[in-house]
Amino acid sequence: MQKKTFAAVKSPAYLNAMRAFEASARHGSFSGAGEELNVTAAAVGQLVRGLEEWLGVALFHRGTSGRSRLVPTEAAERALPDIRAGLDRLSLGLERLKEASANGVLTVTVSPAFAAKWLLPRIERFQTRWPDTDVRLDTSLKLADYLAQGIDVGVRYGTGNWPGLAADKLMDEEVYPVCSPLLRDRLDLRAPADLARQTLIHDLSVDASIGFPSWDTWFRTAGVEVAAVERGMRINNSAAVLQAAAEGRGIALARSIMAQDDVAAGRLVRLFPETRLPSALAYYVVYRPECASLPRSQAFRKWLFEEAEQRA
Repeated sequence: MQKKTFAAVKSPAYLNAMRAFEASARHGSFSGAGEELNVTAAAVGQLVRGLEEWLGVALFHRGTSGRSRLVPTEAAERALPDIRAGLDRLSLGLERLKEASANGVLTVTVSPAFAAKWLLPRIERFQTRWPDTDVRLDTSLKLADYLAQGIDVGVRYGTGNWPGLAADKLMDEEVYPVCSPLLRDRLDLRAPADLARQTLIHDLSVDASIGFPSWDTWFRTAGVEVAAVERGMRINNSAAVLQAAAEGRGIALARSIMAQDDVAAGRLVRLFPETRLPSALAYYVVYRPECASLPRSQAFRKWLFEEAEQRA
Protein backbone atom coordinates (compact mmCIF):
# COMPACT_ATOMS: atom_id res chain seq x y z
CA MET A 1 0.00 0.00 0.00
CA GLN A 2 2.80 2.38 0.89
CA LYS A 3 4.52 1.59 -2.40
CA LYS A 4 1.39 2.40 -4.40
CA THR A 5 0.81 5.66 -2.51
CA PHE A 6 4.40 6.78 -3.05
CA ALA A 7 4.27 6.02 -6.77
CA ALA A 8 0.98 7.89 -7.12
CA VAL A 9 2.37 11.02 -5.50
CA LYS A 10 5.30 11.00 -7.91
CA SER A 11 3.14 10.62 -11.03
CA PRO A 12 2.72 13.65 -13.37
CA ALA A 13 -1.06 13.54 -12.95
CA TYR A 14 -0.86 14.19 -9.24
CA LEU A 15 1.76 16.90 -9.70
CA ASN A 16 -0.68 18.61 -12.07
CA ALA A 17 -3.41 18.18 -9.49
CA MET A 18 -1.21 19.79 -6.83
CA ARG A 19 -0.56 22.76 -9.12
CA ALA A 20 -4.29 23.06 -9.84
CA PHE A 21 -5.13 22.95 -6.12
CA GLU A 22 -2.50 25.56 -5.18
CA ALA A 23 -3.51 27.95 -7.99
CA SER A 24 -7.22 27.55 -7.17
CA ALA A 25 -6.52 28.41 -3.52
CA ARG A 26 -4.67 31.58 -4.53
CA HIS A 27 -7.27 32.75 -7.03
CA GLY A 28 -10.32 31.58 -5.11
CA SER A 29 -11.76 30.09 -8.29
CA PHE A 30 -11.16 27.38 -10.86
CA SER A 31 -11.46 29.94 -13.68
CA GLY A 32 -8.64 32.10 -12.28
CA ALA A 33 -6.44 29.05 -11.82
CA GLY A 34 -7.28 27.90 -15.36
CA GLU A 35 -6.16 31.23 -16.84
CA GLU A 36 -2.84 30.97 -15.00
CA LEU A 37 -2.26 27.34 -15.97
CA ASN A 38 -3.56 27.84 -19.52
CA VAL A 39 -6.30 25.19 -19.22
CA THR A 40 -10.08 25.38 -18.84
CA ALA A 41 -11.80 25.92 -15.50
CA ALA A 42 -13.47 22.53 -15.97
CA ALA A 43 -10.08 20.84 -16.32
CA VAL A 44 -8.85 22.49 -13.10
CA GLY A 45 -12.00 21.44 -11.27
CA GLN A 46 -11.58 17.86 -12.45
CA LEU A 47 -7.97 17.77 -11.25
CA VAL A 48 -8.93 19.15 -7.83
CA ARG A 49 -11.86 16.73 -7.45
CA GLY A 50 -9.58 13.84 -8.38
CA LEU A 51 -7.11 14.93 -5.72
CA GLU A 52 -9.90 15.17 -3.13
CA GLU A 53 -11.11 11.66 -4.02
CA TRP A 54 -7.60 10.25 -3.74
CA LEU A 55 -6.98 11.96 -0.39
CA GLY A 56 -10.45 11.27 0.95
CA VAL A 57 -10.74 14.84 2.25
CA ALA A 58 -12.39 18.03 0.99
CA LEU A 59 -9.98 20.81 0.01
CA PHE A 60 -12.47 23.66 -0.47
CA HIS A 61 -15.70 25.02 0.85
CA ARG A 62 -17.57 25.74 -2.39
CA GLY A 63 -19.80 28.80 -2.66
CA THR A 64 -22.14 29.83 -5.47
CA SER A 65 -21.54 33.60 -5.42
CA GLY A 66 -19.13 36.26 -4.24
CA ARG A 67 -15.60 37.12 -5.25
CA SER A 68 -14.04 33.93 -3.91
CA ARG A 69 -16.22 30.94 -4.66
CA LEU A 70 -13.58 28.57 -3.31
CA VAL A 71 -12.43 28.85 0.31
CA PRO A 72 -9.73 26.39 1.43
CA THR A 73 -10.70 24.10 4.30
CA GLU A 74 -8.73 24.18 7.52
CA ALA A 75 -6.78 21.07 6.47
CA ALA A 76 -5.98 22.65 3.10
CA GLU A 77 -4.76 25.86 4.73
CA ARG A 78 -2.36 23.85 6.90
CA ALA A 79 -1.00 21.96 3.89
CA LEU A 80 -0.66 24.84 1.42
CA PRO A 81 2.67 26.31 2.72
CA ASP A 82 4.40 22.94 2.35
CA ILE A 83 2.86 22.31 -1.06
CA ARG A 84 3.93 25.74 -2.32
CA ALA A 85 7.46 25.21 -1.02
CA GLY A 86 7.60 21.82 -2.74
CA LEU A 87 6.36 23.20 -6.06
CA ASP A 88 8.90 26.04 -5.86
CA ARG A 89 11.72 23.57 -5.26
CA LEU A 90 10.50 21.41 -8.13
CA SER A 91 10.46 24.41 -10.49
CA LEU A 92 13.98 25.37 -9.39
CA GLY A 93 15.19 21.83 -9.99
CA LEU A 94 13.73 21.79 -13.50
CA GLU A 95 15.37 25.15 -14.23
CA ARG A 96 18.72 23.70 -13.14
CA LEU A 97 18.26 20.80 -15.57
CA LYS A 98 17.36 23.20 -18.41
CA GLU A 99 20.42 25.34 -17.63
CA ALA A 100 22.69 22.45 -18.60
CA SER A 101 21.60 22.75 -22.24
CA ALA A 102 23.56 24.85 -24.72
CA ASN A 103 20.25 25.91 -26.26
CA GLY A 104 17.19 27.58 -24.79
CA VAL A 105 16.75 30.92 -23.03
CA LEU A 106 19.70 32.92 -21.68
CA THR A 107 18.63 35.54 -19.14
CA VAL A 108 20.95 38.54 -19.07
CA THR A 109 20.73 41.50 -16.69
CA VAL A 110 22.18 44.91 -17.61
CA SER A 111 21.31 48.54 -17.00
CA PRO A 112 18.91 50.18 -19.48
CA ALA A 113 21.67 52.53 -20.67
CA PHE A 114 24.24 49.75 -21.20
CA ALA A 115 21.65 47.78 -23.14
CA ALA A 116 20.81 50.73 -25.39
CA LYS A 117 24.31 52.10 -26.01
CA TRP A 118 26.53 48.99 -26.02
CA LEU A 119 24.82 45.61 -25.89
CA LEU A 120 21.89 45.92 -28.32
CA PRO A 121 23.98 47.33 -31.20
CA ARG A 122 26.17 44.21 -30.94
CA ILE A 123 23.85 41.41 -29.81
CA GLU A 124 23.02 40.27 -33.36
CA ARG A 125 26.58 38.95 -33.67
CA PHE A 126 26.02 36.65 -30.70
CA GLN A 127 22.67 35.48 -32.02
CA THR A 128 24.21 34.71 -35.41
CA ARG A 129 26.77 32.41 -33.78
CA TRP A 130 24.29 30.86 -31.32
CA PRO A 131 20.96 30.85 -33.20
CA ASP A 132 19.34 28.30 -30.85
CA THR A 133 19.91 30.50 -27.79
CA ASP A 134 17.21 33.08 -27.10
CA VAL A 135 18.48 36.06 -25.11
CA ARG A 136 16.06 37.52 -22.57
CA LEU A 137 17.20 40.94 -21.36
CA ASP A 138 16.38 42.08 -17.84
CA THR A 139 17.07 45.83 -17.82
CA SER A 140 16.95 47.68 -14.54
CA LEU A 141 18.99 50.13 -12.49
CA LYS A 142 18.28 47.97 -9.45
CA LEU A 143 20.58 45.06 -8.67
CA ALA A 144 18.91 41.82 -9.72
CA ASP A 145 18.62 38.79 -7.44
CA TYR A 146 20.33 36.25 -9.68
CA LEU A 147 18.92 33.17 -7.95
CA ALA A 148 15.35 34.35 -7.42
CA GLN A 149 15.04 35.87 -10.92
CA GLY A 150 16.81 33.04 -12.77
CA ILE A 151 19.60 35.30 -14.07
CA ASP A 152 22.34 33.49 -16.02
CA VAL A 153 24.82 36.32 -16.49
CA GLY A 154 24.95 40.09 -16.25
CA VAL A 155 27.13 43.14 -16.77
CA ARG A 156 27.46 45.44 -13.77
CA TYR A 157 29.27 48.73 -13.29
CA GLY A 158 31.15 49.18 -10.05
CA THR A 159 34.16 48.11 -8.04
CA GLY A 160 33.83 44.38 -8.78
CA ASN A 161 32.60 43.21 -5.39
CA TRP A 162 29.12 41.69 -5.24
CA PRO A 163 28.67 39.15 -2.41
CA GLY A 164 27.85 35.63 -3.57
CA LEU A 165 28.65 36.36 -7.24
CA ALA A 166 31.73 35.90 -9.40
CA ALA A 167 32.90 39.03 -11.27
CA ASP A 168 35.40 39.23 -14.15
CA LYS A 169 36.50 42.69 -15.29
CA LEU A 170 35.25 43.36 -18.81
CA MET A 171 36.17 46.98 -19.58
CA ASP A 172 37.71 50.02 -17.95
CA GLU A 173 36.53 53.43 -18.97
CA GLU A 174 37.25 57.12 -18.67
CA VAL A 175 35.04 60.16 -18.36
CA TYR A 176 35.18 63.19 -20.65
CA PRO A 177 33.02 66.12 -21.81
CA VAL A 178 31.05 65.83 -25.06
CA CYS A 179 28.59 67.95 -26.99
CA SER A 180 26.98 68.08 -30.41
CA PRO A 181 29.15 69.31 -33.34
CA LEU A 182 26.74 72.23 -33.88
CA LEU A 183 27.02 73.36 -30.26
CA ARG A 184 30.81 73.03 -30.36
CA ASP A 185 30.97 75.25 -33.43
CA ARG A 186 28.64 77.83 -31.86
CA LEU A 187 30.49 78.17 -28.56
CA ASP A 188 33.86 79.76 -27.92
CA LEU A 189 35.60 76.92 -26.07
CA ARG A 190 39.34 77.60 -25.91
CA ALA A 191 40.21 76.15 -22.51
CA PRO A 192 38.63 73.76 -19.96
CA ALA A 193 37.66 76.73 -17.78
CA ASP A 194 35.30 77.91 -20.52
CA LEU A 195 33.02 74.94 -19.82
CA ALA A 196 32.14 76.31 -16.38
CA ARG A 197 30.09 79.05 -18.05
CA GLN A 198 28.04 76.64 -20.18
CA THR A 199 24.96 74.52 -19.52
CA LEU A 200 26.29 71.27 -18.07
CA ILE A 201 24.49 67.93 -18.09
CA HIS A 202 24.99 65.74 -15.00
CA ASP A 203 24.75 61.93 -15.06
CA LEU A 204 23.01 60.76 -11.86
CA SER A 205 22.77 57.08 -12.84
CA VAL A 206 25.77 56.11 -10.69
CA ASP A 207 26.19 57.16 -7.06
CA ALA A 208 29.17 59.50 -6.65
CA SER A 209 29.75 58.00 -3.19
CA ILE A 210 31.17 54.81 -4.74
CA GLY A 211 33.74 56.71 -6.79
CA PHE A 212 31.94 57.85 -9.95
CA PRO A 213 33.60 61.05 -11.27
CA SER A 214 31.55 64.25 -11.28
CA TRP A 215 31.98 67.55 -13.09
CA ASP A 216 33.84 68.83 -10.00
CA THR A 217 36.28 65.91 -10.38
CA TRP A 218 36.83 66.66 -14.06
CA PHE A 219 37.49 70.36 -13.46
CA ARG A 220 40.03 69.53 -10.74
CA THR A 221 41.76 67.08 -13.08
CA ALA A 222 41.88 69.81 -15.75
CA GLY A 223 43.46 72.18 -13.23
CA VAL A 224 40.46 74.50 -13.13
CA GLU A 225 39.40 76.06 -9.84
CA VAL A 226 35.65 76.52 -9.77
CA ALA A 227 33.00 76.60 -7.08
CA ALA A 228 30.92 73.42 -6.69
CA VAL A 229 29.28 72.76 -10.06
CA GLU A 230 25.64 72.07 -9.32
CA ARG A 231 23.64 73.97 -11.92
CA GLY A 232 22.53 72.48 -15.22
CA MET A 233 20.46 69.50 -16.32
CA ARG A 234 20.39 66.33 -14.18
CA ILE A 235 19.46 62.96 -15.70
CA ASN A 236 19.52 59.50 -14.09
CA ASN A 237 20.11 57.54 -17.29
CA SER A 238 23.45 57.59 -19.15
CA ALA A 239 21.82 56.98 -22.54
CA ALA A 240 19.47 59.94 -22.00
CA VAL A 241 22.45 62.07 -20.93
CA LEU A 242 24.11 61.42 -24.30
CA GLN A 243 20.85 61.96 -26.19
CA ALA A 244 20.41 65.37 -24.54
CA ALA A 245 23.98 66.30 -25.49
CA ALA A 246 23.50 65.11 -29.10
CA GLU A 247 20.41 67.34 -29.34
CA GLY A 248 22.44 70.37 -28.26
CA ARG A 249 20.88 70.71 -24.80
CA GLY A 250 24.25 71.26 -23.17
CA ILE A 251 27.63 69.66 -22.51
CA ALA A 252 27.62 66.21 -20.92
CA LEU A 253 30.23 64.45 -18.86
CA ALA A 254 30.20 61.20 -20.82
CA ARG A 255 31.20 57.67 -19.90
CA SER A 256 33.51 56.48 -22.68
CA ILE A 257 31.90 53.02 -23.10
CA MET A 258 28.48 54.57 -23.50
CA ALA A 259 29.63 57.38 -25.78
CA GLN A 260 32.05 55.52 -28.07
CA ASP A 261 29.58 54.75 -30.88
CA ASP A 262 28.13 58.29 -30.86
CA VAL A 263 31.62 59.81 -30.99
CA ALA A 264 32.70 57.44 -33.77
CA ALA A 265 29.58 58.31 -35.78
CA GLY A 266 30.08 62.06 -35.31
CA ARG A 267 26.87 62.59 -33.32
CA LEU A 268 29.02 63.78 -30.42
CA VAL A 269 32.45 65.34 -30.24
CA ARG A 270 34.91 64.98 -27.40
CA LEU A 271 36.14 68.22 -25.87
CA PHE A 272 39.65 68.79 -24.51
CA PRO A 273 40.93 65.23 -25.06
CA GLU A 274 44.25 66.14 -23.45
CA THR A 275 42.50 65.99 -20.05
CA ARG A 276 42.32 62.29 -19.13
CA LEU A 277 40.11 61.16 -16.25
CA PRO A 278 40.02 57.36 -15.78
CA SER A 279 37.02 56.13 -13.79
CA ALA A 280 37.65 54.19 -10.60
CA LEU A 281 34.72 52.00 -11.62
CA ALA A 282 34.63 49.41 -14.40
CA TYR A 283 32.30 46.99 -16.17
CA TYR A 284 32.25 43.42 -14.89
CA VAL A 285 30.74 40.22 -16.22
CA VAL A 286 28.87 38.88 -13.19
CA TYR A 287 27.45 35.38 -12.68
CA ARG A 288 26.73 32.76 -10.03
CA PRO A 289 29.86 30.63 -9.37
CA GLU A 290 27.82 27.41 -9.50
CA CYS A 291 26.70 28.30 -13.04
CA ALA A 292 30.16 29.13 -14.40
CA SER A 293 30.41 25.96 -16.51
CA LEU A 294 26.94 26.10 -18.07
CA PRO A 295 27.30 26.13 -21.88
CA ARG A 296 25.00 29.10 -22.59
CA SER A 297 26.59 31.24 -19.91
CA GLN A 298 30.12 30.30 -20.98
CA ALA A 299 29.39 31.13 -24.61
CA PHE A 300 27.90 34.53 -23.77
CA ARG A 301 30.72 35.47 -21.40
CA LYS A 302 33.32 34.55 -24.03
CA TRP A 303 31.47 36.61 -26.63
CA LEU A 304 31.34 39.66 -24.33
CA PHE A 305 35.11 39.60 -23.91
CA GLU A 306 35.64 39.22 -27.65
CA GLU A 307 33.47 42.28 -28.26
CA ALA A 308 35.34 44.26 -25.60
CA GLU A 309 38.69 43.35 -27.18
CA GLN A 310 37.54 44.67 -30.56
CA ARG A 311 36.94 48.05 -28.91
CA ALA A 312 40.44 48.18 -27.38
